[in-house]
Amino acid sequence: MKRIAQKALFVVMALAFTGPALAQQSSTGLGSAWPTDAHDVSRMPGFHAYAWVKSGVKYVQVNDAAGNVLMAVATANGAFLPLPMGRNAKNLKILPKGTPAGTSVVGVTVYQDPSVLITAAPQSNGALLFTAAATCTNPVECTTHVN
Repeated sequence: MKRIAQKALFVVMALAFTGPALAQQSSTGLGSAWPTDAHDVSRMPGFHAYAWVKSGVKYVQVNDAAGNVLMAVATANGAFLPLPMGRNAKNLKILPKGTPAGTSVVGVTVYQDPSVLITAAPQSNGALLFTAAATCTNPVECTTHVN
């Protein structure tokens, strides 16, 4: 009987400690490995890209094939704010507002919509360099509509 009680106590403790880990894995939004509140809109196999629009700000997150967050960025009206998350957060290059679409963009297109282009390029040290750029070419359209 004592042995059964010890096993039951062990199971209860194991569940108590794994509960927070399971809760983190089922997270649904920005920063999640597998966000359930956004569709994968990646344009390149091996990456997963997710986009959200909240209060006029677009958030784009790129994960690798295993679900590890690589980088995330917030953007509105052609301005970008790198978010401090992901394995490659420090390897994010933001092209200045007004840079013509396609200028200085290297690598493969991971995400693109009418206002945002995100590319990834492998570096010699094994890291990925991400570039985020505005793709809107009509200044009036870019500043009056949030895509």
